[in-house]
Amino acid sequence: MQPRNVWQALFRPGYLLSPWPWRAVAYLLTGAVTGAAVLVGLVAVVAVGGVLVVVLVGLPLLAAVAFAGLPVAALERRRLRLVDADDAPGAHLEPAAPGLRSWLTTRLRERATWRELGHTLLTACLLWPAEALLLTVALFVPLATVAAPLLLATAGGGRETKVLKVWTVTGWPAAFGAAALGVLLLVVGGYALGAAAGARAALTRLLVAPRGGDPRARVVELTRSRARLVDAFESERRRIERDLHDGAQQRLVALTMNLGLARLDVPPGGPLAEQLARAHEEAGAALAELRELIHGIHPQVLADYGLEAAVADAADRSPVPVDVEFARPVPRLPQAVEAAAYFVVREALANVARHSGAQHARVRAEHRGGRLLVLEVADDGRGGADSARGTGLTGLADRVSVLDGRLTLTSPPGGPTLLRVEIPCEPSPPSQPSQPNPPSQASPPSQPSQPNPPSQASPPNPPSQPSQPSGPDDRTGTVAEASA
Repeated sequence: MQPRNVWQALFRPGYLLSPWPWRAVAYLLTGAVTGAAVLVGLVAVVAVGGVLVVVLVGLPLLAAVAFAGLPVAALERRRLRLVDADDAPGAHLEPAAPGLRSWLTTRLRERATWRELGHTLLTACLLWPAEALLLTVALFVPLATVAAPLLLATAGGGRETKVLKVWTVTGWPAAFGAAALGVLLLVVGGYALGAAAGARAALTRLLVAPRGGDPRARVVELTRSRARLVDAFESERRRIERDLHDGAQQRLVALTMNLGLARLDVPPGGPLAEQLARAHEEAGAALAELRELIHGIHPQVLADYGLEAAVADAADRSPVPVDVEFARPVPRLPQAVEAAAYFVVREALANVARHSGAQHARVRAEHRGGRLLVLEVADDGRGGADSARGTGLTGLADRVSVLDGRLTLTSPPGGPTLLRVEIPCEPSPPSQPSQPNPPSQASPPSQPSQPNPPSQASPPNPPSQPSQPSGPDDRTGTVAEASA
């Protein structure tokens, strides 16, 4: 297995005959040159900015010093490849929005920016002189000592020469003795340079390219990716709902109408009439089930009219009487928040009807300070609900936690039960309500600008279905009319 970095190579046999000593020398040499150039650049920028600060032109230059670590750190991550084959990614986050202001705000709030600035100042003030001194002592001095016989033969005329202008060598025996000492110093210096390059690379990786990445940055990125997944999931739900409505539901509407027309053409009382009647009833039942399925996937009333109308619709559908109270009109919220809040209410009301034995329930919602949605579902049932005994409440808590929200349950034995949900969110920009597709049969078009309350039945519905809500959901009203 080949060594991945200079530290691993140091403890392998044949280190001095491998490329690693030369890579260490290249790393330290380029580091010294880079540090000297950075020092000159910083001094020049600060000097020019200090002179021009009187006319306010120098203020941007002085402020730019805070970002001086960014290009230097990018160069350092590239130089790491000389002595470390592992990846060296940056620890910076992508700005939340495009534009210079968002970029500046993100960078100023990141710890990585200030770590890189500290690394830049350390490189410019301390590291590059140390690297230059180490290269001189561990490389150039041994090389000059090894070259003593050559210097004696050329510059000394075979009689006398000076090594490093300090040590006088007279005669060939002394010259070859100096060369042997130089070889020994080169061996020691090769290992010293490798260790120094490894230490320098470790410091650089710690400050500008941590192996595990910045934990805080990873948490932020995981949060953003989780939010993107939630948005994609909700978009897919809406697509499935739209495809079912525009495809299978419209075909069932047409089939129900055709069966109804066929029944009118067949004399009553015969076998064919009975079969058509059964087929018509089955088609109507399938249409009703499909309508409920579509409503469960993503109710159109939620997309068109928001959380308040959708919660009122869910309360109207509950077999237990439910009072709905909104402290003040709730603005349109992000789609993921509205969907999560709606399904929490719907699941909670379903649990009330199935398990609590309650006679009455209450739903209360409030958008506090424009930043926090607070939702409470209470009932007067027997209590004793425990999230550890089932996956329903756990699923609700997981759905809310994806949005950085919190779900708490208070349900002592004997009741009452209170489910409280808090989701941080801000109002979404106003948008036009979605326009439903035109129905497949002639019916009076609904007026989205004047929706009926979800708990009222629209006049076109037949008397046999007074409990079916219409009004905000134009498409549901269309299906109910066609299935009559």
